Amino acid sequence: MPRVAVVVDVMRAFTVAAWAFARGAERIVLARSAAEALALKAENPGWLALKDGAPVEGFDAVNSPGYISSADLTGRTVVQKTTAGTVGALAVADADMVLCASFVVAGATAKALRSVTGPVTFVVTGEDGLADEDRACAEYIARRRPPGASVDAGTYVRRARESRAARELATGIRRGYRGVHARDVQLCLEVDRFGFAMAARREGPLLVLRPVPDAGP
Repeated sequence: MPRVAVVVDVMRAFTVAAWAFARGAERIVLARSAAEALALKAENPGWLALKDGAPVEGFDAVNSPGYISSADLTGRTVVQKTTAGTVGALAVADADMVLCASFVVAGATAKALRSVTGPVTFVVTGEDGLADEDRACAEYIARRRPPGASVDAGTYVRRARESRAARELATGIRRGYRGVHARDVQLCLEVDRFGFAMAARREGPLLVLRPVPDAGP
């Protein structure tokens, strides 16, 4: 088990999570399965559940930044279940520090890592660790970690834009797939849209994601 892990899912889990916090969510509970997500929602009136794919009965939202960006989540707890991102975070849940990241929180994540001594493990979640959009984001965060580092985001964003995941989302948009929004790719490629990192910690039996305010340089 790594001591410090950065779990990366650009398209779309941790872009969605960042948008959920920006829209007022208090916390995000990362679920192991769709059944667990629905059970948690049933046990906790007022919680909302979202998953990837097309809309499904019982879930309140889909794993799409385009849709979440217009939702009012003020003070709400969101239960999130996705194929890659939440699975990756749960796999390293017992690390001393778990940060969940995407391009929209890349700078704040790099800053959060500056207080860390020793190695950092980046967990690329998409395509069984091969997703180039996640690898590009991980490399970008790592290069921005040293204080004062100046890194051109363009090369990394271009890799993400040309990735398999971006192509599949674009295909979904063209074909009108439910669960995919026309702005999803664009929103996933916005670098440093938000000034907070996102840390996942055990809270009783749950793995809970919360925003971490920017701590400065």
